[in-house]
Amino acid sequence: MSQPTSLPTRNRRELKAWRNAVFVIFILSGLAVASWVARIPGVRDDLGLGKDPSAVGLLILGMSVGAILGLTVSSPLLVRFGPHRGMVGGLTIVAVGTVFIGLGSTVFQSVPLVAVGLVLLGFGNGMVDVMMNVEATAVEREIGKTLLPLMHACFSLGTVLGAGIGALAAWLAVPVAWHLLGIAVAIVVIAVVAIRFIPREADLGDEVAEKPRIPFGERLRTSLAVWADWRLILIGIVMLGMAFGEGSANDWISLAVVDGHGQTNSIGAVVFGFFVAAMTIGRVAGGPIVDRIGRVAAIRITAGMGAVGLVLFIVGGPMWLVVIGTVLWGFGVSLGFPLGMSAAADGAENPAARVSAVAIIGYCAFLAGPPLIGFLGQHFGLLNALFLVLALLVASFLAAGSVRPIATPADAPRENAPEAA
Repeated sequence: MSQPTSLPTRNRRELKAWRNAVFVIFILSGLAVASWVARIPGVRDDLGLGKDPSAVGLLILGMSVGAILGLTVSSPLLVRFGPHRGMVGGLTIVAVGTVFIGLGSTVFQSVPLVAVGLVLLGFGNGMVDVMMNVEATAVEREIGKTLLPLMHACFSLGTVLGAGIGALAAWLAVPVAWHLLGIAVAIVVIAVVAIRFIPREADLGDEVAEKPRIPFGERLRTSLAVWADWRLILIGIVMLGMAFGEGSANDWISLAVVDGHGQTNSIGAVVFGFFVAAMTIGRVAGGPIVDRIGRVAAIRITAGMGAVGLVLFIVGGPMWLVVIGTVLWGFGVSLGFPLGMSAAADGAENPAARVSAVAIIGYCAFLAGPPLIGFLGQHFGLLNALFLVLALLVASFLAAGSVRPIATPADAPRENAPEAA
């Protein structure tokens, strides 16, 4: 068996270019999702679906199914095609799906065509999600600073950009097809340019080029074998609680403020704004803080903040107390997902499969969490339903030790961040 090659030494300029290129990939992923979400009302009207939310819900389910499939196959595809072709290919599938949505909506008024487009959009974005996180952990490790929270803040920036462009297009009465076609072209062109600044797989010291080609079935079995790793399962618990808390907040905070605390719709929207602002600030500022105190301490502190914030939000009282609880909730869930991704990629073997595994856990929480909160809220009240989120944040706190970095000989020169117990 051949020995791993050493990582090449890169100058500061090359590292910054690599980092910035991954930033761009994260932004494109967020841009794609938000572009569709921003035009949902227009797509609904073009398809003549009326005011029935269940019809749109079924279409959205197609995107969710595609995303789970993309997450599942991302690891063997990354090994087979490498990060360059993998990420460009995934974003190209995203672009094709976006075009299908536009054509199915405006030109053909075809629900099946829009559904196919959403499956492709979810599939391509699921693929890219794992690949860009694996690439982010690689550049993070080589630079020697925590970058994953900032990477995920770039995804949020992409969603803001996509929502803004979508709102402007709707205001100007730009047909959905033309708007989404423009987004699709921009995604492919920018991806092809950005990917040039990401080192190719052989440059990262991987042995893939030196190994005989392994059959797809065997690669898939190897990818699935990571589920036997208990450390990875515990990392998944950390991400489960954090993702459940984030997804539930996105869908239910505004309504909980209105129905649970008796406020107006506008106040509910403002309180939700406090949540997303706190989460974004937490991700932007989180990297340097994690480098100072370590992943484990960061997860424990933020999970504790989130738990306290949820108690304040649920118990209520004066609105200023609810707002404080909301802000703590936002800070509390800001770092769990990116730090879980970073922790899952630790070690020398199968980083893509490990990231894929915890990503599936996190995204299942995003998908299943909000409907479960809705079901519990129907029977016990929306505020009482949020105690489930509180319990999962406590579980994240207890499982925080699993995100402690695993030192490897290749990483030793680059480890410059302390790790709290």
